[in-house]
Amino acid sequence: MNQDLFVYNTLTRKKEKFIPLNPPHVGIYVCGPTVYSDAHLGNSRTYISFDLIFRYLTHLGYKVRYVRNITDAGHLEGDAGDEGEDKISKKAKLAQLEPMEIVQKYTVGFHDVMKAFNILPPSIEPTATGHIIEQIELVKVILAKGYAYEVDGSVYFDVEKYNQTKDYGVLSGRNLEDMMNNTRTLGGQDEKRGKLDFALWIKAKPEHLMKWPSPWGVGFPGWHLECSAMSNKYLGEHFDIHGGGIDLVPTHHTNEIAQNMAACGKNPATYWIHTNMLTVNGQKMSKSLGNSFLPYELFSGDNAILNKGYSPMTVRFFMLQANYRSTLDFGNEAMEASEKGFKRLMNALTLMDGLKVSATTEVDIQPLTDRCYAAMNDDFNSPVLIAELFEASRIINSVHDGKMKIDALNLALLKNTMTIFVFDILGLKNEQAANDDLPKVLDFIVNLRNEAKINHDYAASDKIRKGLQEIGFQLKDNKDGTNWSKI
Repeated sequence: MNQDLFVYNTLTRKKEKFIPLNPPHVGIYVCGPTVYSDAHLGNSRTYISFDLIFRYLTHLGYKVRYVRNITDAGHLEGDAGDEGEDKISKKAKLAQLEPMEIVQKYTVGFHDVMKAFNILPPSIEPTATGHIIEQIELVKVILAKGYAYEVDGSVYFDVEKYNQTKDYGVLSGRNLEDMMNNTRTLGGQDEKRGKLDFALWIKAKPEHLMKWPSPWGVGFPGWHLECSAMSNKYLGEHFDIHGGGIDLVPTHHTNEIAQNMAACGKNPATYWIHTNMLTVNGQKMSKSLGNSFLPYELFSGDNAILNKGYSPMTVRFFMLQANYRSTLDFGNEAMEASEKGFKRLMNALTLMDGLKVSATTEVDIQPLTDRCYAAMNDDFNSPVLIAELFEASRIINSVHDGKMKIDALNLALLKNTMTIFVFDILGLKNEQAANDDLPKVLDFIVNLRNEAKINHDYAASDKIRKGLQEIGFQLKDNKDGTNWSKI
């Protein structure tokens, strides 16, 4: 397999051959969550998409440093992220908790959701509060270069001055005049020189909970600043891929480029990759429309929109059936179709080890394997890849039913192709296989407990019983032995 990888670059609005800056090393930065509430499905789709990209680049042999941050300060409520109250501080006040209690709760919850979806952890997961010094130093540089100004303890980026020599709208494709005409003036912007100027450092009010000393007074960093500071620290002034949701293009990522260009004269990334949004029955998913649901509601079915719950791997499979740049529409019919498709794929995989080898073959697997790579090399086209894997499933079923012959060489390639693309690259897990093994595991543990009782090791016996109870299984002793049941 010797094919080039092509990725769609938001910056140039076209597919481009992927050429790393320093092969075999690849640097990726993806904007992580602001941890003030439960992770939503839009987040999940973005991180599943970049998990696919991370897995595939790793499979190709690249040494990938994947940085995904945690925003735990500085993200304000306004559209631009620097107007209104700090999202985490506001939640902390309402709950009468320390801001870091809010951060801890929702960071743990975010990680739980990532684990449920079998999303690999990033190489580095830096936090905004852990990099205040780096952010202050970056503000100093931008001020020294003349692209920012200070007003009463706050520091703002001067967009119009920047645009005189550089293109502020290079990522979004919009010109400055259009952006200014479409930007409403908000309260509290009097000290800004221009409508599009954004905060690098914000003076803290006395009641503000999260604040730090700086050369301009006590305050906190602007939302856009953290990603520039952390990507610069861990990946350098210019790296390979910067990613996130498409909603970050007009403001957050536009401002990141401006900050980096102002500080060091370089666009931070060669390739900008963005995932598209989620809709529900054709409408944008939002709390105000009453059509949003959290990942765990999707798993349990505990939402009025859903007919039933779906397993995490079914949801992951559903998301991968659409290209990451396409709008993805949730609906009960679509989810049920994905559930059937996922089960069909997993059922085929369970048949592979039992297939009979023939001396001759009626199928050549190599072209199918090549098409799988071709799909992924075409901007990580997971839906086309899945279609090829369904063709592989059809071959498996035909061989199993005795309708088709396959020799040892082609069977080995078929097994290898399915294992690599289903498990290693798409990141799917056979949930049914895991569930099938559970009774055997529990019976084994119960037997260990019985042996402990026979040996009068009651401490070990009680420890096993309590341990199983803590993870949701109850043991009942009777004259015929010990039975277990789900609590």
